[in-house]
Amino acid sequence: MKQSALKVAFPHMGNVYISWAAALRKLGLAPIIPPKTNKRTLELATQYSPDSICLPYKLVLGNFLQAIENGADYVAMITSPGICRLGEYGQSIRNVLKDMGCGEKYTELQLYDGFKGMYKFLVEISGVKNPIILAKAINIAVRTVFVTDRLENLFSYYRAREIKAGTAEKNYNKALGLIMEVNSTKELKKAEKEAVNLIKSTPIDASREVVNVDITGEIFLVQDPFSNQYIERELGKMGVQTRRSLTVSGFLKDAIIPKWFKKGETHLERAFRMAKPYLMRDIGGDALESVSDVAYANERGVDGIIHISPFTCMPEIMSQNIFPSMREKCDIPILTLIMDEQSGRAGYITRLEAFVDLIKRKKFIKNKKINFQKI
Repeated sequence: MKQSALKVAFPHMGNVYISWAAALRKLGLAPIIPPKTNKRTLELATQYSPDSICLPYKLVLGNFLQAIENGADYVAMITSPGICRLGEYGQSIRNVLKDMGCGEKYTELQLYDGFKGMYKFLVEISGVKNPIILAKAINIAVRTVFVTDRLENLFSYYRAREIKAGTAEKNYNKALGLIMEVNSTKELKKAEKEAVNLIKSTPIDASREVVNVDITGEIFLVQDPFSNQYIERELGKMGVQTRRSLTVSGFLKDAIIPKWFKKGETHLERAFRMAKPYLMRDIGGDALESVSDVAYANERGVDGIIHISPFTCMPEIMSQNIFPSMREKCDIPILTLIMDEQSGRAGYITRLEAFVDLIKRKKFIKNKKINFQKI
């Protein structure tokens, strides 16, 4: 009798589940994708979480609990050392699962160990030792991350200009479905072309005036639509084209991909360079990147930037306190949003609307001055 494939689950963080699913299938494992993060995910996790722990921890734990409900043999966590509570997630989640009688289902991947760390992790979880198969699994996972990030940027362009609300998102979800089915880099190239054409089939008003907003902050909240209350969807309805300053592909360039494969300055390298006048060293989390992203957005002439962070996240609290001192050199509107499970939607939408009105008016006045100077 053929043994059934080992079922492995990863938590949701943007579209990273698509990449992990592709890698696991290459190794003969069965990816278990938890339900898209929702209210039940949060309610389930809150029962087993400390009150003061940040929102990303709760949602990751909730994803794991739902994955185990759906039959996962293992839940895999990404963890790292450093000045952030992410380094404490692993042991805390392991203890919760142990108390529930399923502690043996937990495994983790150490960040910043590069390809060597990913290789070791995949060997441990799959038992596969063939370097060619393992290299193919890593390759398709990494390539899929870059593809989904490119599709995200394209989607943002069309969402801000669509004629009928929701059309771009519908096509984008179909596009992700195509990427989800790939099992080789050849299939991935073909699927990306089809996905791009699907998104581009969205009827748009190309002449519509839109504003451009960067989104920075804690990377999980930037990537996860449930925890940031679908901020990009709401901004798209207001005619805003968004750009995520923190992406999974950007993270891979910093933490996983070897130096000799990188082209140009990475996000972290730019962060150290551009944050230096305001923040001299890394203080944990994504604080250094958040400070530098404000300076970078200002340099590029972006209309505004939104900083999202979890309640009680100390590194992001520090970066928020640095923003006022940046105003002498950075003339860019900044909206800071602190999220937790108690965040009210009505007030949140009102703040977004007010911010968009502000940057639209600022842009109008700026353009008026430019046109006046040309006369």
